Amino acid sequence: MNWTLPRISMEDSRAAVKRQQVLTKPTGALGLLEELVIATAGVQGSEFPLSRPAAALIFAADQPVAQLGVSAYPIEVTAAMVLNLVAGGAAASVLSRSQGIPLSVWDVGVLTPYNKPDSTTDTRYFRTEPIGEVGNLRDSDGLDDVAFDAAWAAGELAVDRLPAGTRWLLLGEMGIGNTTPATAVASALLAQPANELVGKGTGLDLEGMLIKTTTIQAALDRVGAHLPAKEYLRRLGGRDLVALVAAIGRAAEHGMSILIDGLIVSVAAMVACRLQPEVRAFLCFSHLSEEPAHQMVLTDMKAKPLVHASMRLGEASGALVAFPLVESAMRLHAQMATFSEAAVPDKTV
Repeated sequence: MNWTLPRISMEDSRAAVKRQQVLTKPTGALGLLEELVIATAGVQGSEFPLSRPAAALIFAADQPVAQLGVSAYPIEVTAAMVLNLVAGGAAASVLSRSQGIPLSVWDVGVLTPYNKPDSTTDTRYFRTEPIGEVGNLRDSDGLDDVAFDAAWAAGELAVDRLPAGTRWLLLGEMGIGNTTPATAVASALLAQPANELVGKGTGLDLEGMLIKTTTIQAALDRVGAHLPAKEYLRRLGGRDLVALVAAIGRAAEHGMSILIDGLIVSVAAMVACRLQPEVRAFLCFSHLSEEPAHQMVLTDMKAKPLVHASMRLGEASGALVAFPLVESAMRLHAQMATFSEAAVPDKTV
C-alpha cells in the first residue's frame, strides 16, 4: 500500500511548541492537550490549528462469525442499530447532534433485511451493494478478493464525499460480533494467542468468552503466521474493518486529523500503520476501552488515549466524547494569553 500523504510541517509544530512555552501556565501543565495541538499544527501546517469543520463516519456490516455464538446479541441488531443511528436515537447520534458534527452511516454489508432510508434524500445514510463472499473466520476467510475490494472502495468513497475542508474525521463502526474479527486481526499482527486479547465485547459471560476465544484461535491456526497485514485483514477481518482501514488512509491523504474510537477502529488504525507507518502522524486516539486487546493495540502504536472512562460501546461514541477535549486544546492554544501579554512573571531560569 502506498498512500500519497501530505508533508507534516515540522516548522509549524515547532512554532506551536514555542507558543505553548510562553502561555500563562507551567510548561506541560495541559498534558496531552499540548501534545495534541502540537501534532495537529504539523498536520494542518499552521501554528494555530483548528478543530472544525469536523465530521463523523460509521461503517456498518454483518459479521458471519456472530452466528457461532461470539456475541451476546443476535445479528439482527446490526440492521436495527443502523436505523437507530440514522433516526437519531443512538449514543453517537445524540453526541454528534449535540456538538453539531454531521454523522453519516455507511452500510457496507448489512445482510439482515431492513427498511432502508432513502439515501438520495437522507444525507446521513449511504449504502453500497455487498458483493463477493464472506466467511465466519473459523472455517473460511472473512472476505474473498471481490468483497475486500468493494469494502475498501466504500471506505475511500465515504471520505471523498465529505465536505471539502474537513479538518477532523471521527470514525466508528456498527456490527454485532465485530470485536471478534478485530481481535483476530490484532492477535495475528501482535503475534499473541487469542486468550491474551479476548474481552467481553457486548457483555459475554464466561461461556461466551470461551467460545469467542476458541473461535479466534481456530481462525489464527487456520491462516497461519507471518502473513502481510493486508492479507490478515482480508482473511480475518470484516467489511466494516476493511472500510475503516481504507477510510483512514484516504483521510490521511486529504490531510485530515483522524480521531480513532475504540477497539475496532484502533485495529484498523494499526493495520493502516503497518501498511504505511507515516499514517501514524495523522492519528489521535480518543479513549481506552475495557477490551484487553485495545490496551495491547494502543501500546503497540505508542498511543496515549485522551479519555479513560471504561467505555466499550463503539459506534464512534468514544471519539465523540473525546472531541470536546480536541476543541479545548485548540482554543486554549489560540486564546490563552502569553506571559508578556498578561504581564504575568514567567518562571525564573
